Amino acid sequence: MSLARRIIPCLDTDGEWVVKGVQFRGLRRQGDPAAFAARYDREGADEIVVLDIAASRDRRPTFLETIRRVAESLSIPLTAGGGIRTLDEARAVVRAGADKLTINTAAVQRPELLTELANEFGSQAVVLAIDARRAESGWRVWVRGGDESTELDAVSWAIEGARRGAGEILLTSIDRDGTLSGFDVELTAAVSGAVGVPVIASGGAETPEHFLAVFQQGLADAALAASIFHENRVPITTLKRFLAARGVPVRMDQVARTADTC
Repeated sequence: MSLARRIIPCLDTDGEWVVKGVQFRGLRRQGDPAAFAARYDREGADEIVVLDIAASRDRRPTFLETIRRVAESLSIPLTAGGGIRTLDEARAVVRAGADKLTINTAAVQRPELLTELANEFGSQAVVLAIDARRAESGWRVWVRGGDESTELDAVSWAIEGARRGAGEILLTSIDRDGTLSGFDVELTAAVSGAVGVPVIASGGAETPEHFLAVFQQGLADAALAASIFHENRVPITTLKRFLAARGVPVRMDQVARTADTC
């Protein structure tokens, strides 16, 4: 039996408010993270990701109060991150209510952090976030909220990250972020085919067909999106029914309960 593919709304925050932009720029405030999270929980989301996307760029700690408020509103797993650089900061995020930690810039700067986190919390709780942009050959890793390029190849870095202890890869296409042009299926398939851990595709979703493509062609284990859910273009219940009807295994128990209460 195939494992269910996960649908994960993402709450990008400026530390306090949900924000959204295009290719990590032009951020606009959209609302309260806890309110969004509670709504997605009711609608059948499998997990929630909350990111302080300015934390690494601004060199400030993750906004712990936002994590606490979001965690209190959920009955599903919560992944949180942004600016986590040390074990102590990771412990604070877990104490605030996160089930998983996502690490990006700090892991590039000091890859040993992934192993330290895996030893402390277990690999299943360590998510390596990779923000990638197309280069002349392959995809280049970017850090600090998409402000700085590195010399790392995204596929090679995903392989190394998994080897060092990351139990999951959160893969965001900067080229597609906020464009509503669909996931980068080629990028997702390249990383999914190279690692033995789950890959979450992110960046560019607008239609149910985009999710179908990244699951069937991109081989993603999960798909993450923001705008399509924040603006209620396609409710999670509708999306899951669409995918299930086309043979994509998804968890429908929460969807059924949502329908029963309507």
